[in-house]
Amino acid sequence: MNTSPEVVLVTGASSGIGWELAKCFAADKSDLVLVARNRSALEKLSAELQAAHGIQVHILSADLSRPETPKRIFQELSAQNITVDVLVNNAGFGLHGEFVDLPLPGQLDIIHVNITALTELTGLFLPGMIQRRRGGILNVGSVAGFLPGPNMAVYYASKAFVLSFTEALAEETSGTGVNISVLCPGPTESNFGNVARGGKSRQVERPKMSAQTVAQIGHQEFRAGKVVVVPGISNKLLAFLPRISPRKLARRVVKKYNRTKK
Repeated sequence: MNTSPEVVLVTGASSGIGWELAKCFAADKSDLVLVARNRSALEKLSAELQAAHGIQVHILSADLSRPETPKRIFQELSAQNITVDVLVNNAGFGLHGEFVDLPLPGQLDIIHVNITALTELTGLFLPGMIQRRRGGILNVGSVAGFLPGPNMAVYYASKAFVLSFTEALAEETSGTGVNISVLCPGPTESNFGNVARGGKSRQVERPKMSAQTVAQIGHQEFRAGKVVVVPGISNKLLAFLPRISPRKLARRVVKKYNRTKK
């Protein structure tokens, strides 16, 4: 029987939902590996969690838009004999605007971070989990994954990949002892929107959930073995919209929602 503490790797842990998910797993007395570009923010979180819970926290400053990063993370942890039991693929970002107006390199970086890095990290860590017959993967998607996304086309498409990929993996790994879930939040109080919109505000605003609440629901449902987690009643209704309305209407609704003020 394994008696060592569970080790949880959280990407994008320097703020928002990733920060709060790290706190949730730390409260479980899990040791952590925190990954993000902002090392000073990770050091602050590490000190807080070690003092509060007496756990071990490892920090890796890394940019997941770079193609070599996932393998470097895996190799560095392997060299330190750190076995990752739970992988939280939280890192991700989006950009507002019409596809033709946005810089192509930035759009490709969305794909690298939201899809390619997530897939590669999953491919590197999942085989060991299956072999040990324990652990899990929590991918952070979005309610955007249920919808087409005019004015955020690549971001919405990337989250549709995360949703579909996670559901398929959950079915493939059924009975292996590995839990695989996707957390699909809607508007959340975090820095995501400021980065995506370049400081602009939406023409239409929706109430936002706190990152803490989103993370707590995602953590709880992941531990319970739920595959698709959509926190909040309004977000559940939005995820259900494509099933009860014509696709054309869904596209128009999202296009209006994603417009920013001049």
